[in-house]
Amino acid sequence: MQLRKAGASYKGLCPFHGEKTPSFTVTPSRETWKCFGCGRGGDLFNFVMERDSIDFPEALRRLAGRAGVEISERNSREDARRKRLRDALDSAIAFYHRILTESHHGQPALDYLRGRGFTDATIGAHLLGYAVDSWDSLSKALVEKRDFKDDELEAAGLVSRRQGRRGVYDRFRGRIIFPIRDASGNATGLGGRIVGSEQKDANGRDRGPKYLNSPATPLFDKSRTLYLIDRAKGAIRKEGIAVLVEGNTDALMAHQQGFENVVGTLGTALTPAQIELVTRYAPRIALAYDVDAAGQGAATFGATELSALVGEIERSAHKGRLTDVGVIRLPDKRDPDEVMRDDPELWRKATNEPQPIVEYLINHFAKRHDPRTLSGRDKLVAAVMPTIRRVTNPTQRDGYLQLLARRSGVEERVLLEELRRPEQAAKIVGRPAEAHVGSKINLEAVLASPDALDPQAVASLLKRSEFSLLRLLLMRPYARDAVDAPTDIEFASTPAREIWRRLEDVPAIGFDRAAFAESLDPILAGIVRTMYADPEPLPEDEVALRQALDQSLLTLRRNRLDEEIGAKEFDIREAEADGDKPTAEALVREVRDLKARRLDLDRQRESTTVLSQRRQRATAASAAASGGNG
Repeated sequence: MQLRKAGASYKGLCPFHGEKTPSFTVTPSRETWKCFGCGRGGDLFNFVMERDSIDFPEALRRLAGRAGVEISERNSREDARRKRLRDALDSAIAFYHRILTESHHGQPALDYLRGRGFTDATIGAHLLGYAVDSWDSLSKALVEKRDFKDDELEAAGLVSRRQGRRGVYDRFRGRIIFPIRDASGNATGLGGRIVGSEQKDANGRDRGPKYLNSPATPLFDKSRTLYLIDRAKGAIRKEGIAVLVEGNTDALMAHQQGFENVVGTLGTALTPAQIELVTRYAPRIALAYDVDAAGQGAATFGATELSALVGEIERSAHKGRLTDVGVIRLPDKRDPDEVMRDDPELWRKATNEPQPIVEYLINHFAKRHDPRTLSGRDKLVAAVMPTIRRVTNPTQRDGYLQLLARRSGVEERVLLEELRRPEQAAKIVGRPAEAHVGSKINLEAVLASPDALDPQAVASLLKRSEFSLLRLLLMRPYARDAVDAPTDIEFASTPAREIWRRLEDVPAIGFDRAAFAESLDPILAGIVRTMYADPEPLPEDEVALRQALDQSLLTLRRNRLDEEIGAKEFDIREAEADGDKPTAEALVREVRDLKARRLDLDRQRESTTVLSQRRQRATAASAAASGGNG
């Protein structure tokens, strides 16, 4: 960014909203930034999170790497190994891309991709490739020319070990290669698709599954991965909704056609970790699976699990993370990539109007089970009721019951009786309800993400006033009632903001410190446990507790006023230099008001300090008198 010196701060145009007059202020002495135009602000980590649409752990890792900071020795060794595996993947991606675009061996695959409507620009931008039908073309090239070892190629998921552990062979053969990346754009694995639709080659040999992904490796976990999330995250955040498709080609065609909020689920039913990943950027999800028989089954399975997840989150301390799940309805017999390519307006309309998930399920099962028959009505109700049970919003649940009554012909009174039955009595067609609900989706699994950073080192990123305030609110949860307008608390550091955001959603009554820590991602959980273990004595009574809270809150508010005053004083100098006297005079009045507010805060801080000192002297005197009497 282009920043100009502004007294003790720097100013520039905000990168997060359009403006012509600089409102973005950086204060080096506090290591903070603030935009007085759009209201965003925070520390370095928060800036990178906003700019790159990543979460706090990823921002911390990325910045530690850029600064040459080793979080721990173990992490340093592990990072070096992961970098080596990523280098192997990048080399493989380049190798396969050259075959597709520069070798006659890749011509059939190139023709196939062009025939599916993919442009050379898309092929180049995404580094698509082709693996020839050979047992060792890749492994030979990487071992002989790039000095990789068989063990490294195996660990990266590029080769498989031969029987008896004698040598390796290429995992991907005779397939179009789709590089798979994490949210930061780093290669983590590969997806391979057979050319054409035939499952057997010219010699009658089985060519394997249509899609083949990398196996589980230190870099790649299919259940935690979404294809094109690195390119889609910005659009997902901007549009507030993520569109999920099954195949790589569907996602790739969407991006080619300009629908950039689309990601691929790598052919699997949605997993908790995929949901956790996508809801970092938007609270809404829309499923756009293929509409053939297999696609309908996959959509129904994923939809049912997601409905259960919505119910769990509504009943949890993290309510609101996933707020809306819908299904995109496309014309029969038309795949998503076909609609995107041939009728983009139809795709745009369908994705703008996804059908609510429970409504979709009711209509889907009403077509599948004939409600005109007794058995059909029974199966329809049994299929949908487990999902309706998990809808905690009474208005929505009532509306779904009315819709089910209309579609099934069963009276609402009877459906209400069914709703009150124990859940284990309900069955989804062919499978118990619990096979859909709970076996794959649970809140802890959704919100967990592996990490191994030193929590004490991260805790040091908090300002002491932030650390003290959060510790008080964690150790004395009832103290939140004494905080005026708690939503106005402005923490400067990202870890403090993240912990406070989670804490706001947890009721103070019955607060379980251990359970709260367990509900956080490992980094934040470590910081919270560091707060629990801090040796600083806690206030002994309500008066001292309120004084400690006031001190911390007043300090945070004064820091905010200091930033605003510094920014306004720079604007005054700019206006005076431009000869804009009215603006300069108006700003002077604003600064005068801000300084008056700051003086008032200083008086309040002094007042609480004096009260605290008086209390301490009274306590000491009481103790001395008690000792003397003894």
